[in-house]
Amino acid sequence: MLKFNALLAAVTGMVVCAGPAAAVDVKAAVLRIDYDTLLPISRYEYPAEDLGFAGAALADQDNGTTGQFMGHTFETETVAVAPDGADSALADLLEGGTRMIVVMAEAEDLLRLTDAAEAEGALVFNALAQDTALRGDQCRGNLLHTAPSNAMMADAVMQFAVWKKWTDLFLVAGSNPEDEALAEEYRRAATKFGAEIVEERTFEDTGGARRTDSGHVLVQRQLPVFMQDAEDHDVVIAADASDVFAEYLPYHLWTPRPVMGSGGLVPRTIHGAHEAWGATQFQNRFEELANRYPRDADYDVWLALRVVGEAVSRTGSADPQQIRDYALSDAFELGAFKGQPLTFRTWNGQMRQPILLYDGAITVSVSPQEGFLHQRSPLDSMGLDQPESACTAFN
Repeated sequence: MLKFNALLAAVTGMVVCAGPAAAVDVKAAVLRIDYDTLLPISRYEYPAEDLGFAGAALADQDNGTTGQFMGHTFETETVAVAPDGADSALADLLEGGTRMIVVMAEAEDLLRLTDAAEAEGALVFNALAQDTALRGDQCRGNLLHTAPSNAMMADAVMQFAVWKKWTDLFLVAGSNPEDEALAEEYRRAATKFGAEIVEERTFEDTGGARRTDSGHVLVQRQLPVFMQDAEDHDVVIAADASDVFAEYLPYHLWTPRPVMGSGGLVPRTIHGAHEAWGATQFQNRFEELANRYPRDADYDVWLALRVVGEAVSRTGSADPQQIRDYALSDAFELGAFKGQPLTFRTWNGQMRQPILLYDGAITVSVSPQEGFLHQRSPLDSMGLDQPESACTAFN
């Protein structure tokens, strides 16, 4: 038997145990930084107090269901802090022996926390920040991304526009730096898929009271005038990462056209009406647990911890390096109610996943779209492909 196991390991690369695997107690954490931000335009988008944490609770249930057969246990600590408390919170987690940490933070904080975690041999999952640079020249070898990048989101929208043959685009971007960064992703995506931006305009964020009694009246007067006399176009692309104007666009245009991007048809990783590929049971379990619909951050945290659970089940180890190596290997795949297994890109640690295109009521479509092929996986038609990524930490 030992000779057979050695031969099998040599041929397949699999680790073959001579006897039953030892039970593993898995400690993980979700560290969420709560920033002072403006309330969203819509009350429907109010952040939940348990945002992300509900996804962690569901992941622990799911991991425990599988783990009980092997004696594995899964426990996730959840911590919410203000920005100035993030470093001490991470230090406490590391001192307590936690070495797998899901972080919900903006890019600058995420990178600082990831570097601190690396010094202690910890593995970090990014479940919030969508900055494409985190998958490029700012990547870290101990950082895996379950949150999609802005490049993935922009490509998902652009593929649908091109599939519909709506290739003349009117790009409207906000005036804040994060808006411009998102607009740049749409410019890149348009070039990538053969669409043309026929005109661009910038909607200035004046800091007005967008949610006062007169807010919608003001926007109703401003936007049509702002949008008039544009070049002929098929669709309006909104780049409004600041959540200032895009939600108002669909019914306040001068020339009636579809709106995509930050308003109208928006890219999402999950939403409460998604039921395809068995997702109804995911929705039901989440709603029973949290008494609300899941948000993107809930799903992205759930994904991160399910990666841990799958890797522990397959390797029999909770060592962060083994978890990382298995997640990046050809053997790893994760079912996640999106019609195909999810895997990681070995060149930058980004999880491949389909992107839902949501209109506020239903899934209108799912990208990648039919006909957008790739030599490795159609999912790699969205986001930074290996030749495009400046990441060297995974070499």
